Amino acid sequence: MNVHSGETLSRRQLIERSAIAAGVAAAVAALPKQLQASSPVVLRKGDVVLFQGDSITDAGRDRNNQDKANHARALGTGYPMLIGPELLRDHASLDLQIFNRGISGHKVPDLAQRWQQDTIDLKPALLSILIGVNDIWHKFAGRYDGTVADYETGLAALLAKTRDALPNVKIVVCEPFVLRCGAINDTWFPEFDQRRAVAKKVAADAGTMWVPFQTMFDEAVASGTAPNYWAGDGVHPTLAGHSLMAQTWRKVVGL
Repeated sequence: MNVHSGETLSRRQLIERSAIAAGVAAAVAALPKQLQASSPVVLRKGDVVLFQGDSITDAGRDRNNQDKANHARALGTGYPMLIGPELLRDHASLDLQIFNRGISGHKVPDLAQRWQQDTIDLKPALLSILIGVNDIWHKFAGRYDGTVADYETGLAALLAKTRDALPNVKIVVCEPFVLRCGAINDTWFPEFDQRRAVAKKVAADAGTMWVPFQTMFDEAVASGTAPNYWAGDGVHPTLAGHSLMAQTWRKVVGL
């Protein structure tokens, strides 16, 4: 009887895994051409790879060591820490320099204030940005009054400034996401979806790559897993959520 139960569990896990993988593949395949890499991302000797954003990217990173490339604790415990070691392993001859500059609680205006020091001055060859959930969350909490239009223009200005300073940088804009559990309720909508839409438009207009995190999580939930399996409070990913993000990021970027 125990063997049979184990076999049944194994089959269910296989089905879930297959469904999630198929959902990720579908989300990536459905990307419009203008949001895919226009050419393969080629990393070169000594290139800097930089992750920017809020607490989802920050993930408890050690800021005392943030200036040390490839420092385990400085990369945090989230998707940058999952992606970074794999890039170092797969491109061992390139001496890549990987940094995490996400800061918990930050919104687009906060990124703008520190963009020169925390992005431009690092001269990344590959820049990944995930920002937007605090722009609406802090608004609901009464600590910010930025509109959807403010989010759009602010994000567009960041990308334009980056292009002007670093014309050869490859930019990855990650889709802001929430899952319907924890802190997330109906009051978030439709405004959150409007913010997602303008982020996608800004990315397309700027010619960046786009990682469809919301679509990815929606597909994962549709496969049969509960939303809080991926993000307990609806915003901050669990280990499983960060792992799924890392997998999807790599598939979109092609690294």
